[in-house]
Formats: sequence, C-alpha cells, structure tokens
Amino acid sequence: MKTLALIFSLALAAPAWAAEGMPARVAQSLKAVGIPPANVAVVVQEAGGKRPWLQHNGDTAMNPASVMKLVTTYAGLDILGPAYNWQTSAYSLTPAVDGVLNGDLYLKGSGDPRLTFEQFWLLLRQLRAAGLREIKGNLVLDRSAFSLSPNDANTVINGGGAPFDDQPLRPYNVKPDALLLNWKSVRLQLAVAGDKLQIQSEPLPANLYVISQVALTEGECGDWRSKLRADVGTRSDRFHLVITGSYPRSCGNQTWNIGVLDHPQYVYGVFRQLWEELGGSIAGGVGEARVPAGATLLGSIESPPLAELIRDINKFSNNVMARQLYLSLGDGSTGGAERSVRAWLDRKSLRFPELVMENGSGLSRSERISAQSLSALLNSAWQSPLMPEYVASMPIIGVDGTMKKRLRENGASGQGHIKTGTLDGVKSIAGYVRDRKGKWQIVVFLINHPNAAAGQGAQDALLNWVAEGAPDR
Repeated sequence: MKTLALIFSLALAAPAWAAEGMPARVAQSLKAVGIPPANVAVVVQEAGGKRPWLQHNGDTAMNPASVMKLVTTYAGLDILGPAYNWQTSAYSLTPAVDGVLNGDLYLKGSGDPRLTFEQFWLLLRQLRAAGLREIKGNLVLDRSAFSLSPNDANTVINGGGAPFDDQPLRPYNVKPDALLLNWKSVRLQLAVAGDKLQIQSEPLPANLYVISQVALTEGECGDWRSKLRADVGTRSDRFHLVITGSYPRSCGNQTWNIGVLDHPQYVYGVFRQLWEELGGSIAGGVGEARVPAGATLLGSIESPPLAELIRDINKFSNNVMARQLYLSLGDGSTGGAERSVRAWLDRKSLRFPELVMENGSGLSRSERISAQSLSALLNSAWQSPLMPEYVASMPIIGVDGTMKKRLRENGASGQGHIKTGTLDGVKSIAGYVRDRKGKWQIVVFLINHPNAAAGQGAQDALLNWVAEGAPDR
C-alpha cells in the first residue's frame, strides 16, 4: 500500500511536467523548491545519436554559467590543437657583463593560462644559471599579446576593472592578462599562535605587506571566512593587505586565496621576491613596453599542452584560465575570439543562432546558449578524434573536480563526466553519463530561476535516472 501511495503522490506532484515526459522524481524535486517548468531546459540524447529522446525547452536561450566553458575548451582543442602551448620569455637589449645588466630586463607573455609561481621560478633560475645577477634597470613587461577592453583595464586596488560582483579580491574575479602570473593570487596560511592569528602568504610579493588585525574568539568554527575582511591600500612605496575581523580558535589552521594588486605590480613583486631569494638584485621598478627589435633572448619557458590545461579549466571551473584560452583563439581581443569561435562553429556545421558569448568562461550575466545547442556541441565532440581529451577534462561524478561531493553514494558515481555551472539564479550541468546498459548518454540540464541553487537535487535525480537506464521512461 505504501508503494502504491508513493507512486500516486509522484503522479500528482507536477502535472505541468507530465506532457514533457520528465521523470517523476525530477519533476517532484523541482516542484518542491518552487522552480516552474518555464525556467528549466533539459535535453538527453544518446551520444552519437541523431536526436534527443528527452527534451524540454531545448531551444530556449538560457544563461549556462560555467557550462559555457565546454564551448571554449572544445573550440580551443580543435582550433589550436591538443599540443598547443604558450611561451613566456625574457630579453635584454644589452648583454650582461660579469653578471651585471646595465639596462632593462624585458618579460614577454603570450597569454599562458597556467604560469604558476613554480614555473616562474624556473624561468628566473635559467637567468641566474646563465650568470645574470644584478639588473641595473627596470623590469619591463610586454603584455601586448592581449588587447583588452576598458572593463578589463587594471586598477591598483581590485586588480582588474569592475568585478563581476561585490567581491573584488576573490580569485574568480581575476581578469585575464598576457602576463597572468599565478592567477594573480596569494595563498594565505592562517594559524592560531597563542593570543594571535598568524598569517603567512605564499607567494609574498616584495612590494606587499600582509597585516593581521584579527581578534581571536571562542565558539564553533562555522563560516570563518565570512567573519574576515581583506582590504588593499598603499603606504609609502608598498601595498598593504590588511586582514581584519574575528577568527574562532576552534578553526585551527586554514587557507585563504586572495587576488591582489594589478597585474604589473603583482608580476614585479613576485619577480623581486624570487629574484632576491635566488641571490639577485634589481635597482629599478616596473614598466611596460613591447620587446624592442634586436633584443636578445635570455630564457624561455612553455606551458603544459592545452590538452592538460583544459582539465584545470573544466574540472575546477577556472574562470580566468578559460578567459585566457578564449582570448588566445582570436587576435587577443574578445571580439576576435568571438569571430573565431563563430567561424569554427560554421565549419563544424553547428548552427547556434541564440549563442551569446561575452568572455567564454560563463562568468557573465549576458552569455546565452540553449540546451539543444549544448547537446549538439557535445555530440559533435563525441564523434571527434579529440573526444578522449575533451571528455577527460570534465569532472567525474562523485570523484573529482566540482562533482567530487555530489552523488558519491549513488548509482551515478563514477559513471559520467559532467561540467557544472553556478551563478546567482543559475544552476547548470552538461556532459556524458554511462547507463547500466553500457551506452553513453548526453545530458544537459539548465535552470534559470531565483531558486536555481535549490535545483541541484533535481539535476542529481536526472543523472541517477539516466545512469540507471531511465527505468521510468
């Protein structure tokens, strides 16, 4: 009787969905959190198949949030190639004499999405191994590979034009740059020591002081980050990162990543930190100019191949890396990148008339695409020679990336690769799921509604339903 009652209740849960063929468990979950059918788009299609076998609002243009990265990364693999890499190089106009460079040192970036602190150290180590010790001039940055819009212009305090929201120091708000170093972020290590909160930074740019004015409190740890505030200001010739607020002792050791300074000041500060640690010195400050003709190459490093970098972009939804890749698809401008992507879609016979791309990362209120277009994109990639690299870049359900904590104890765990997307009012998933018959299914589920965050349960229910072989179909 209880089973019959449950079936009857599910049948009545969301009659508006019935005509769409939506699984009862998904319909019930959406209805329970107040998300109506008009605010949802769903497409399920067998990978390699010709048409969807489940579709609801499939042709409606919706904000996909970070699922837009699937367009950017597939385009990148196909346009640039999986072995593509970026170079970062050092030059000088005059040779060093007895380890002393009586002039400027030039650093030229090409838009490397993952120029880490450690990789940068290797470049500087090359210079020291070649005998360079003392730089009498300035560190001059060549950032000409990218031509950024005014909204992406640097500002000293928040490091990159108007932020997406009111959190300018959050790493996801870091803007792209031809010399993006270490995602322009510092990793703060917080530790309770007696009556004080000690804060150590890695890296610690030579032009930045970190000042802790945090009061220790008792009680449960909870959301410790919301109780802290970070502000960047200038005093004398250095920037000051001041941390204020309160911190419960029970939190113990924690880490906090913050995007600080503007790109030139950050590169200069980290350069000086590492260069001095390597026994070098620099007398000048930081400047900007193109590398002059006739300059001598002193050292160079290259990024890992693109096929590896897109794993960071998709598995961990790295916004600035996606934007770096997007800009690299054209002439270094957003307009050029958009033209390049649209021309590529035409060559692939993928017609997405509703597509709106602003920066290729999904960190946007204006970007739009339909669930049907995303399904067509995923179907094209499935039949491409690049399929293994592309699919492997997406989070594995219940295993890693942004899907690590979802569906860990359910039938879908380990049975698919799903890209997620989240903004205020947006919750999205798209990718591939292997059902119990061994067939791979393309799944796209977009929600645009003020209660979108509460729709995760419905999305997880759909993934489970597909993994089980769609027994309710």
